[in-house]
Amino acid sequence: MDEGLQPPYSMVRRYGLHAMSTATVTSKGQITIPAEVRQALQVKAGDRVEFVQIEPGRFELVAATRPVTDLKGLFSRPSKAVSIDDMNKAIAARGASAR
Repeated sequence: MDEGLQPPYSMVRRYGLHAMSTATVTSKGQITIPAEVRQALQVKAGDRVEFVQIEPGRFELVAATRPVTDLKGLFSRPSKAVSIDDMNKAIAARGASAR
């Protein structure tokens, strides 16, 4: 393509094999997620989404709709049980060293 020629808008709005969806930011900083994106993410009104930074200036929109019970099993049990008293002592010691 020549330096002076711009590609057609329809070519610019495509990313790989898929057309890009767009949203406009309001004066309050809000956006409406396009219907096809909401359907693909399986999110509905009231659901939460997260914006995860992939690299500077680039974010990924992730549905945060999994229940907290899905986290079960992600963390192993501690190898040694710690009492509340031991926790309080550790907090106090850390607080004292921060002063």
